[in-house]
Amino acid sequence: MKRRDFVKKATLTSLTAVIGAEIVYGSKLLEGYIPLALQDPDPFKMFNKHPEMVVLNDKPWNIEAQAHLLDDKITPNAKMFIRNNGHVPEGIDAASWTLTIDGESVTREKTYTLSELKSKFEQHTYQLALECGGNGRSEFDPPAKGNQWTVGAVHCASWTGVRLRDVLEDAGIKSNAVYIGYHAVDKHLSGDPKKEPISRGCPMAKALQDETLLAFKMNGEDIPLVHGYPLRLVAGGWPASVSGKWVNRISIRDKVHDGTKMTGTAYRVPCEPVAPGEKVKDEDMCIIESMPVKSLITYPKTGAMISKNKALKIRGHAWAGELEVAKMEYSIDFGSTWTECAVEKPANRLAWQHFSAEVKFPKKGYYEVWARATDSRGTSQPMLLPGWNPKGYLNNACHRIAVKVK
Repeated sequence: MKRRDFVKKATLTSLTAVIGAEIVYGSKLLEGYIPLALQDPDPFKMFNKHPEMVVLNDKPWNIEAQAHLLDDKITPNAKMFIRNNGHVPEGIDAASWTLTIDGESVTREKTYTLSELKSKFEQHTYQLALECGGNGRSEFDPPAKGNQWTVGAVHCASWTGVRLRDVLEDAGIKSNAVYIGYHAVDKHLSGDPKKEPISRGCPMAKALQDETLLAFKMNGEDIPLVHGYPLRLVAGGWPASVSGKWVNRISIRDKVHDGTKMTGTAYRVPCEPVAPGEKVKDEDMCIIESMPVKSLITYPKTGAMISKNKALKIRGHAWAGELEVAKMEYSIDFGSTWTECAVEKPANRLAWQHFSAEVKFPKKGYYEVWARATDSRGTSQPMLLPGWNPKGYLNNACHRIAVKVK
C-alpha cells in the first residue's frame, strides 16, 4: 500500500502514534483528510540524503550538494544531487519491468525484461561523472530562469549495467539511424498521462560508446528510486538530462529526437556568442553535447581558518566532458599567478579526476584559493563567468574558497 493511501485509511489512534502527539479535536477530522504534519515529507529522510544538502524545489524535487559534501572519490547516494522534471514514480515492480526498443530506425521492435537484460548481455561497471547542464546557473546576470544551482549539481558514482550498444544491436539498427530518444514512467506535474516530463536523447555515436549504460546498480547496490530504480540510462560527460531515469522505452530515430525538452531552448545554448540579456531565436540555439572542463575544491570548506606559517592541504575533483583533464592549478592572488596541483588519471574514461596540493600563504590575512582545470585540448576554465546564455547553462568558472590566515 502506498504511504498516502495508508495515511488516508489510518485510524485516529495510528495517526496519533505517527505524529507523536494527541490530535486534539481529532474526532472532527474529515474522512480521508491528511493532517499537515504528515503532508510535508522530509526530503532528507525520504531520499536518504545528507542533512546539509540544499533543497531548491519540491515540485518537482531538485536538491543539490554543497562543495564540501562532494569530497568522496566515489559519490555516495546521500550526497548525490537530485534533478527531477516530474513526479517520482510509485509502485515500481522490478520483477515485471520491461524495456522496449522501437523507433523508425529499429530493424524489429523488441521488448526485454529486466532479468533478460541482466542475463543475456555482459555487465560492465564504470565511474561516470554526471553534471546538470544548469549547474552554476545562480551566477548568471541577468538571471536565467530555472533552478538556481550553485556548484553542487554534479556527482561521480560507480554504475553497473549493460551497454546500450549491445541491446540496440541485438534489436537491430538500420543504416538511417541518427539519434536515440528515451521514454520513462515518471509522471508529468500536471497529472496528464499524455504528457512526458522529459524525453531526451543523444546521437548514435554517443549511444554506441562503451561507457553508455543501461544501469541497474549504483555503487554496487540497486539504484535508489529517486535516481532511476530499477533501470536508467547513464551517459557520462554530457548533460545529466541525457541520462534518463526510470527508462522503459528507447526509440532509435531517423532524425534528431524531438521529445520533451529536446526542442526550443531546452538544454541548448546560442550557436554564436550573444550579449547578456539578448533574445535568441530557437533556430540559433545548439544542443549541448560534451560538457566543458571544470573543477571543484571539496576540502577544506570555504571559510577555513589556519595559523600563520602552516600549509593548507586542498583537494577536489576535475572533469572535462568527453576529454581528460591534463592539468590542475591553484591561485591565491586572484588569478595573477598559478601553481600546479597533483592530478590523478581517471579511473576510466568519463570519470572525474582527483587533485591535491599544499598551499602556502606569505602572511596573515584574507585569501581566496581558486582552482583551474585545463583539458587535453588545452582549454582552461575561465576565471570568472563565461559567456551569458538565456537558460544559464555551462557555467564552468573557476571554483574558489575563502581562507583566513590568523
